[in-house]
Amino acid sequence: MKTYEYQHIVSFEETNLVGNVYYANYVRWQGRCREMFLRDNAPEVLAELSQGLALATVSVSCEYYSELFAFDRVAIRMRLKSVTQNRITMLFEYWRITDKGEEMVAKGEQQTASMRREGEKTVPTPIPAAIKEALELYK
Repeated sequence: MKTYEYQHIVSFEETNLVGNVYYANYVRWQGRCREMFLRDNAPEVLAELSQGLALATVSVSCEYYSELFAFDRVAIRMRLKSVTQNRITMLFEYWRITDKGEEMVAKGEQQTASMRREGEKTVPTPIPAAIKEALELYK
């Protein structure tokens, strides 16, 4: 199964007093991976975001298997789970990369809704074709 991959090196600011990565950063990395996916695979959608399109996160989850620490190298791999009406559900896997190989340290899921801003309201809108086409490669 093909995945979109975003690589990250953990910094001290992403750790807590114990020295491991603070749990909320995993969710932040999901958002970063999603943004980089759009930049790399559907850049025309970026202009739509400044013209009223909103890709609103409606649910997010993460399961943790092993701790990460400062300077760990992590690959966040994203793939499509489903597209239903105006919603996209993506799956994420977090892999620590070392000279000895890879270890899955967490996995997560995120659902976004394609919305359009109309005045002070947001209303459901079809998923842009560019996103749908790009996602076809990652299911």
